[in-house]
Amino acid sequence: MRVACLQTVARLCAAIGTVALGALAALPANAQGYPQRPVRLIVPFPPGGSNDIVGRVIGQHLSERIGKPVVIDNRGGAGGTIGTEIAVRSQPDGYTLLIISVAYSYNPSIYKLPYDPVKAIAPVAMIGSGPNVMVVNPSVPVKSVKDLIAFAKAKPGQLNYATAGIGSFQHLSSELFRIMAGVNIVHIPYKGGGPAMLAVMSGQAQMSIGSLIQTIPHIRSGKFRTLAVGSAKRNPALPDAPTIAESGVPGYDASNWWGIVAPVGVSPAIVKRLNTEVGGILSSPDIQKWFVAEGAEAVVKSPDEFRKWIVAEMGKWGKVVKEAGIKPE
Repeated sequence: MRVACLQTVARLCAAIGTVALGALAALPANAQGYPQRPVRLIVPFPPGGSNDIVGRVIGQHLSERIGKPVVIDNRGGAGGTIGTEIAVRSQPDGYTLLIISVAYSYNPSIYKLPYDPVKAIAPVAMIGSGPNVMVVNPSVPVKSVKDLIAFAKAKPGQLNYATAGIGSFQHLSSELFRIMAGVNIVHIPYKGGGPAMLAVMSGQAQMSIGSLIQTIPHIRSGKFRTLAVGSAKRNPALPDAPTIAESGVPGYDASNWWGIVAPVGVSPAIVKRLNTEVGGILSSPDIQKWFVAEGAEAVVKSPDEFRKWIVAEMGKWGKVVKEAGIKPE
């Protein structure tokens, strides 16, 4: 009886040891062998906006570098919070990533979030930044920011602007302009940056202040009239366009940015691998030229630096939300 018990204990110990060794071996293997299958990159906005454009470009190059497909998954709604919640509640295994932008930094000031915007994520890499640009449908009888301000003051409430929705970068950029210029212009929210651009092109809406990177193709095609860029300095992509600040609204400055995060708990080794790969993509001359051509610039940051950037942006844009009185739908 005693011998049988000892044999049973021995077998149990051996089994436990095998499981333990297997688990320990799996930890480095998961990091070293990553990825084993396609990676999902959630874009928390509909197709056509700057998040989608940047996400697809980076996703394509990341796929080439890691040897597995990077599948773009557009999950728009509620200013990006729906897609974000899906991402942060996913398994922290490196197979679900999220592209975030400036909207991520001011959403906490607009929405009651079902996640902690700082603690729920593991910052992976910043991608780049770019200014906004003010455009109008060619039928609108203005050719400068000063003209637009005069038009808006002469006919308060008759000029409208399209955005990707309440709480979008277009919305906050436009509200910042409305406050600083002292004009009464009407907000028309759409379900994404793409639909907002189409609305201005078709004449459903009259103007837009949106990311240059999503607007510039339509500027080049002649479907928009450009009035000014929203950065502190003129942009090389539109050298003849003045800034909003020098066109009658001193101090105006609004720029978008993009980056990649993962759900908190993801392996630091995977974060390091992804940060290295994204850094490699951004150092490519072709990618740098692409960003410049689109009116933006590649920005390389470590995960820690990116986290500090996100927190600082929360403070900056939170003040704009409060002053503009922006509320969720």
